[in-house]
Amino acid sequence: MLNIYLGDMKEAVYHHPTYFDNMYEDEWITNPLSVEMIFDVDKSKVVGAHLIESPVLGPISPKDLSGGVKTLILMAFDENDRVFNASVCGDNCAKWILQIAENKDLTINLRHIMDFGEGKFEAKVLNTNQIVHNMQEFWAIAGEYV
Repeated sequence: MLNIYLGDMKEAVYHHPTYFDNMYEDEWITNPLSVEMIFDVDKSKVVGAHLIESPVLGPISPKDLSGGVKTLILMAFDENDRVFNASVCGDNCAKWILQIAENKDLTINLRHIMDFGEGKFEAKVLNTNQIVHNMQEFWAIAGEYV
């Protein structure tokens, strides 16, 4: 289930690049979920654990991925129960956040109203302990906190 804390959250990880660069494991990069996320968000192809082919930057290492992809990978694979600030992610990451939360309990911090799309979804807003099922319900609560 997706849990969302809106607004400033002192314990959330805000500087994902540093955390990612020091914590990621090779297996995270070559995992099929990461390969899909990297291709979808960064338009880049994973060649191997240490090589990604970017259409803009050419050959890059995982440390050169976008902040959004790094955050998604951390959400999917970090097992230290960290809460990540998802406001560094663009709305193009929202579908991936929902997918990750289908397979594990995921708590994120948002400091903006992320667009989770027109479809139905389920998320618990921790500020109020309310469950939301669509963007209209989410907006009604989120507007008070961000």
